[in-house]
Amino acid sequence: MNWTRRQALGAGGGIGAAVLLAACGGGKDASSSPADSAGGAPRKGGTLRIGALGRSSATTRDPHGNQGNESDYLIIALVYDTLTAPGLKDNTVGRLASGWKASDDLKTWRFTIAKGATFHDGSPVTADDVVWSLRRLRNTPAGAARLPGIKAENITADGKDTVVLVSDYANAELPLLTRLSTFVLKKDTADKDIVKAPGTGPFKLDWFRGGNARLLRNDKWHGGQVHLDAIEVTMFESPQAMANALLGGQIDVASNAGAVAARTAASRKDIQVVRRPNDMAMPIVMRTADGPFADVRVREAMKLVVDREAMVKQVLSGYGTVANDILGTGDPAYAKDIPQRKRDLAKAKKLLEEANFDFSKTYELITTEDIPGLAESATLFAHQAREAGIKVEVVKQESGAFYDKTWLKGEFYTTYWGTNDSVVFFASKTMVTGAGQNEAGWSEKDFDDTYRKVIGTADKKERATSLRELQQIEYDKSGYLLWGMADGIDLAGPKVRNLPKLPGYGRVQLENVWLAR
Repeated sequence: MNWTRRQALGAGGGIGAAVLLAACGGGKDASSSPADSAGGAPRKGGTLRIGALGRSSATTRDPHGNQGNESDYLIIALVYDTLTAPGLKDNTVGRLASGWKASDDLKTWRFTIAKGATFHDGSPVTADDVVWSLRRLRNTPAGAARLPGIKAENITADGKDTVVLVSDYANAELPLLTRLSTFVLKKDTADKDIVKAPGTGPFKLDWFRGGNARLLRNDKWHGGQVHLDAIEVTMFESPQAMANALLGGQIDVASNAGAVAARTAASRKDIQVVRRPNDMAMPIVMRTADGPFADVRVREAMKLVVDREAMVKQVLSGYGTVANDILGTGDPAYAKDIPQRKRDLAKAKKLLEEANFDFSKTYELITTEDIPGLAESATLFAHQAREAGIKVEVVKQESGAFYDKTWLKGEFYTTYWGTNDSVVFFASKTMVTGAGQNEAGWSEKDFDDTYRKVIGTADKKERATSLRELQQIEYDKSGYLLWGMADGIDLAGPKVRNLPKLPGYGRVQLENVWLAR
């Protein structure tokens, strides 16, 4: 399973404590809110005990591998830096890169390494290290999706502090697409040494045992001051177990605990409920390449069958918002003017009849219990579909079997993205023809052409117009039934201050967190 799907937990990558340069123009941007007035000024010291979800069978240590556990990605994201990250004010801000600049044709991008960036062993980060790391990333099975349009041989160094990426096509959004997995290691690190390779991030690995880890503050981090002495990460296989550990005082933070845990903790005055609106997309995928959902009329009918308000209320306990079948609701350019699709059983039935839909057949909807609410969403949708005469049987699969047999291949299944990234991010990863994570097998020439127009246009007004067109095509024809966005929920003890507010990957950036006395 690829981390940008399941772990895209973060897929966002917020800037926590550090104040880094924004793309091509400087500026301050942080992912965390200021400490509350009761907490006073940030205090240095202390160990933050944080719980994160994961399974021992899915543990991985390679920053360029397929992270299936939130706990693994949390550790990796604190030990290693990506080139760029999302921010609160700017969609993309610097992390290991302090700035970047494109050629006039938007094909050649030059990234400048932040001054003072060093590895944990004290050696400086050079352009050769970054080039080697990005080439290694590009040569992984998912590399084409992680660095779209960039061939390994087109990643080069210009001097000691400049990395040059040459795209196969004009791409105004390339810095955005380097936010999520461009972790940098030392050049020529052997595969057998990856697990102990020094990083560049705000914390250094002290030890790792069975999915659990202890990280120590990196006092020489180029991004700014780090408050905590250490972070201890404990892996939990269920949100309930993690929430119970918090309520019992065994950990200080339960990361991504879910709506049920939030309801349980709501009455506890000693527990903080940190809510990140619209953090996770939980769409139903309909295969468009072949099968019963290849007809666009059938897909539209399914999108008209769902009762979105009921889904948010019952599946998410109100900790979420209704969505409109367009991924990327957190994008500043999200097309809010496209009319909200509402339930219309009469129109749905008419479309299905026109498409000669087989009402006598029972359609399997495959789901997992990987995250809270996912299987419940499938069950509720199946009940709603029956009101339109559609027979849906929910089939639960174990996570490993799901990603081996169903994901990217199935006709009808639930999926989730633990990030609310940009419209372009999702288009590049999941919807353009040949995308590495094209979950619905969708291929639409108008969409592809409009996507290329979006990323190949420098003028903001022209790009905005094309981006609106791109979203309209997605709304009309894609294989995604995105009924709602779930809020991200962290639970924290009373001493924890300044947890990140950004969704997705942003919540694993903990360098600005501190502990009150």
